[in-house]
Amino acid sequence: MSVQTQDPGDEPFLKILRPLVETYSAVMRKDAQHIRTLGLTSSQFDVIATLGDTNGMTCKQLSEATLVTKGTLTGVLDRLEKKRLIEREPSREDRRSIFIRLTAGGEACFQQVFPDHIHYLKPFFDGALTAPEMAALRTLLLKLKQGFQDSTEGEKR
Repeated sequence: MSVQTQDPGDEPFLKILRPLVETYSAVMRKDAQHIRTLGLTSSQFDVIATLGDTNGMTCKQLSEATLVTKGTLTGVLDRLEKKRLIEREPSREDRRSIFIRLTAGGEACFQQVFPDHIHYLKPFFDGALTAPEMAALRTLLLKLKQGFQDSTEGEKR
């Protein structure tokens, strides 16, 4: 049994946990709200933004590069294919892999919606943080993320 020397409610990380979650929720609400006005879901936008300016990716690469879960990705790709924004092609290197790329319509969509969304989000960040603060926050968030990933890696062993 471990001995606790302080009240668990006094843990310093608790003072950042709630604001971190609330900030994430606020960003995602604004993000999704604007993306809907562009005629896409957040997952569809994520896939288009990830594939934009690339020659395409395998499903596995796309799953790793987006915030879309593997279980959701197939449905998202189906809907984007119906909209004629992506195309699927069997991989030449590995018959088990499918290669996903933007169609000409998908590329045109990317060229329109990506800059539009960046311009929409920019004032929220610029109004709250300076460029050096954004850089420092990015460094700290990546450090925190790595701490969770390192912990997860240890659990798998």
